[in-house]
Amino acid sequence: MARIHISSGSRFEEEIGYSRAVVYGDHVWVSGTTGYDYARMTIEDDVVAQADQAFRNIAAALAEAGASLDDVVRVLFIVPRREDWEPCWPVVKRHLGKARPASTLIHAGLQTDAMRIEIEVTARLPGKGSI
Repeated sequence: MARIHISSGSRFEEEIGYSRAVVYGDHVWVSGTTGYDYARMTIEDDVVAQADQAFRNIAAALAEAGASLDDVVRVLFIVPRREDWEPCWPVVKRHLGKARPASTLIHAGLQTDAMRIEIEVTARLPGKGSI
């Protein structure tokens, strides 16, 4: 079974030694993803904007793997500030409302203070196997 590594182009993947996503068998594991906009090399101050950008980054990795946000079966949210979580709910519902994956939220610090949310997902490739 081949392992496929997907990169976002972030220098950290090469420097630290990880991939944005790994496809193995019928699953796709997407690393913790922040709201960093790789096209502009910036991150917004607003947690809602960061959550939306993180989902766009995740969707791009999933698309490269042959999946979409609708194929997500598990999600982990890491939010440093408790008050930042509830404003993100509509963004989460917009991106994951159809998939309704199993979900966990952790309050913990992130790599920099500018990062206000990190999202990690696991997806199942469509059309692979049965439930």
